[in-house]
Amino acid sequence: MAKPVALLAAATVAAVAMTACATDYVAVRNEVTVERPIDAVWARIGGWCAIADWLKLTCETVSGSGDVGSVRRLNGTTLEAMVGRTAHSYSYWQTAGNMAGFAYHGTLAAEPAGPTRTTLVYTLFYDQAAMPSDAVRASEHQRLQTRFAGALAAMKQLAETH
Repeated sequence: MAKPVALLAAATVAAVAMTACATDYVAVRNEVTVERPIDAVWARIGGWCAIADWLKLTCETVSGSGDVGSVRRLNGTTLEAMVGRTAHSYSYWQTAGNMAGFAYHGTLAAEPAGPTRTTLVYTLFYDQAAMPSDAVRASEHQRLQTRFAGALAAMKQLAETH
């Protein structure tokens, strides 16, 4: 009986510790309209390692086949695991890299905007509570906003010219 009680006590302590930690979740959302049908857009920019084309970095699939559970390595160091996928979207969690300590997640989604138009939406989500100051939090938010607005502009160009 001592083991179940000890496990219950440990679980309770862990739950209390987790709720005691301050969190400050932030979402960064960018979108752009592409003048192409959704299937054509997703075929051009939606592959698991297509990020190399529109964010100008290296990408290698470490494990999996581009479905949920797949892991990619960016620039030789950052690891991201796919945690969700639909026909025209995927979500990932950064497990190693400069944002991994902030529970960083991202979602790239293509949504139909009519028969010949597509809206691309890139949403980032992270916990900025551990960042050392308001100035760092604001700077990081702006960096991500700018970087992924640029990524969407690159995706738009790729999709509309191919």
